[in-house]
Amino acid sequence: MMMDAIAFRRSRSLICTFVASLVAVLSFGQTSPAQTLIVAGARTMPPTIVVGFVGGFIKHDNLIHSEVQLAARLREAYPLGVDVETFENHGGEIALKKVLGLLDTNHDGTLAPQEKQDARIIIYGHSWGASEGIALARELQTNGIPVLLTIQVDSVSKMHQNDAVIPANVARAANFYQPDGLIHGQPSIRAADPTRTNIIGNFRFDYKASAYNCAGYPWFDRLFMKSHIQIECDANVWKQAESLIRSALPSSIRSGTQE
Repeated sequence: MMMDAIAFRRSRSLICTFVASLVAVLSFGQTSPAQTLIVAGARTMPPTIVVGFVGGFIKHDNLIHSEVQLAARLREAYPLGVDVETFENHGGEIALKKVLGLLDTNHDGTLAPQEKQDARIIIYGHSWGASEGIALARELQTNGIPVLLTIQVDSVSKMHQNDAVIPANVARAANFYQPDGLIHGQPSIRAADPTRTNIIGNFRFDYKASAYNCAGYPWFDRLFMKSHIQIECDANVWKQAESLIRSALPSSIRSGTQE
């Protein structure tokens, strides 16, 4: 009788394991490639999240602009395990809701401490979009969520925002700016807590002697915001920004591969 009971328990355990595996396979098959979740031990990891904010009154998907082009390159290079989103600079609440939804891996509507700890978030933006990016990082800090990296390109502070002080939940921050023209960027960023945030640098660019070469931009940009737009068009600036972002992405999912 004792042997029969042991055999029964073993059979029941094997059946439960099989059912759990089947459910996991079916659930995985319903996940979109860009938001593929990685199983780590007994828990599911969220994708690495990259959030970009455009400046001015630009649409989030306008490919004339470097912020949107960068997002497109990252999506192509990292089809698995990375979610890349772009937003208008007035879309901070939408961006926050999207990030919180991606982190909620068990879909219960709240973030557990472990789900917050698992967050891997990168934020970048130009002009008002850079300011909105720091505001998003500050909202995430309020929610107890860490940020890997913020990148500001000619950051222009929006009303009631402070784009010069990087909140303590951000691990690394970089600032690219130019000082000329009617509209020019934040020349210096600093950490609210230097023991927790590494300021990579405040990198100055000068376009006084440079020809305007931003194809597709309106005539009033050339007239009133020449230098401010030139830094947005500067491929060298965005190559550096992209290099920083790629260095923060897990090597196991680079170029769309997983170890």
